[in-house]
Amino acid sequence: MPRQLMLAIAVLLIVANAGAQTKYPPETRNAALRYWFAFADLQDSASDQDTQSLLERIAAGEAAWDEAKLGAVLDKNETAIVHMQRATTLPECDWGLAYNDAWQASIAYAPKARVLARLNTVYGARLAARGETQKAVDSWLAGVRFSQHVAKGGPLIFALIAKATLLPNLKALTHAAHDGSLSAAQRKQIETAIRALPESAFDWGEAVRLEEAGLDLAMDRIAAAKDPLRYYQDIQGTPAPQGFKLPTAAERLAFHKLMLSAEKALGQPPDQVNEKLKMLQEQIGKMPQFFQQLTPSFTKENEARAQIAAARGQLLQALASK
Repeated sequence: MPRQLMLAIAVLLIVANAGAQTKYPPETRNAALRYWFAFADLQDSASDQDTQSLLERIAAGEAAWDEAKLGAVLDKNETAIVHMQRATTLPECDWGLAYNDAWQASIAYAPKARVLARLNTVYGARLAARGETQKAVDSWLAGVRFSQHVAKGGPLIFALIAKATLLPNLKALTHAAHDGSLSAAQRKQIETAIRALPESAFDWGEAVRLEEAGLDLAMDRIAAAKDPLRYYQDIQGTPAPQGFKLPTAAERLAFHKLMLSAEKALGQPPDQVNEKLKMLQEQIGKMPQFFQQLTPSFTKENEARAQIAAARGQLLQALASK
């Protein structure tokens, strides 16, 4: 064997062996990290109000896909959408919220999440209009998974934001089930995913616990502040009411008991706890002003849960029909 050939083979073996020994760090299991990459890839989603409005109407199922007007918008954002869809398959989502920062904690991802979710839903509409039904279904199911990640680890406001990202995807899937465009396999794929989704989609009990913890922290911070009234104004956005006083230890204990009742109620089907939550809401109205002003409405949260449950039920019913 010629000397040069032997040398070439030796070099190749060394390179191959070095490559085999290279070990990369394990890829992240945290979807939130990948979502931040997707957010970074977002481009201007709408150059004018008319385009913005059309995107919203298509995402809501109120208008048909318009390639001429919106094709370029999705083309610019396709990388972000694809990155988001891939991230939804990861098993964990930790947004890294700084809970100890209380009301000052950054929630910068929330508006970006809404923009990306809407683009993804419209992306599915574009694929459906092209006859690429499977890809459309995959996009909408990715949107369902994304909504669950959006709600993860956040107080009640995040569950409401997640609801706004979830419902358009459920509606799009329901429309596809009604118009006969789905195959039997696609119907089964959707049904399996939706039946795995809790009736009201998110862990509303966890959201209540985090809401309660935030109020606890706020009370402690106000009590420790050099200027309690100013700190209250920073939290609430309005001056403290005349004669404002922090709740007493006994009042805080009563509030915790009430929040525990709300947490348990929000873990039950929405239509079974309407009266219970109305009663708890009335009790909040009799508590110190701090709780009255800063505690979210349990009845409104339950209305949101009922909307999700209804949309989920309508989709499953549409899938069952032939």
